[in-house]
Amino acid sequence: MNKFILTLTKWTAWPAYFACFRTKIHYEDKKVQGRHISGPAILISNHTSVYDFAVFLFVFFSRTLRYQMAEVLFKKKLLGWFLRAMGGIYIDRNNYNFSFVEKSEEILHEGGIVGIFPEGRIPLKGEERPLPFKPSAAYIALKSDVPVIPVYTNGSYFKKKRAHVMIGTPMYVSDYYDDSLTEKENLKKISSILRNKIMELGNELREKTEI
Repeated sequence: MNKFILTLTKWTAWPAYFACFRTKIHYEDKKVQGRHISGPAILISNHTSVYDFAVFLFVFFSRTLRYQMAEVLFKKKLLGWFLRAMGGIYIDRNNYNFSFVEKSEEILHEGGIVGIFPEGRIPLKGEERPLPFKPSAAYIALKSDVPVIPVYTNGSYFKKKRAHVMIGTPMYVSDYYDDSLTEKENLKKISSILRNKIMELGNELREKTEI
């Protein structure tokens, strides 16, 4: 990660951010969780487009978000260099390389924030949204024992209508761990709980924006 590039990007991209996204932020409970995140945490969200990362970069402006990013984004040299400079965590979905898990745990151990899109990819037209969650977010949260902050975005970017984001309250996945289940069963259960929470935030956001 290049702190100079990260800081420069944040401060110089404000005009473009407001012009393209004009994000309105909502809260499940602002007194519990606002835009500032204290200490280490995992940020999870539904995945609507490649611009989700850019939006969250400014929604949570006061902290550095280290997002897990798919290998396809790193194929172009310039873009790949930029994403690494911004702190992107490389994930190779085509090989069984789990170094991203160790990297994420290291960042959390150092007090940082790791961003994860648990769907693993952007849903295709006609697919259910959000897609079923991959278990990595639940696994890393269990191993690191840090809060998971759920966030929902309606993905309304570059449109006349404003983009809307709903910030949820922190969750500790250890609260949902069942000793009578295997680790695999627990990860599946917890991943489903996290997905349901994202869906709840989406429903709440739609109710707010329809008023």
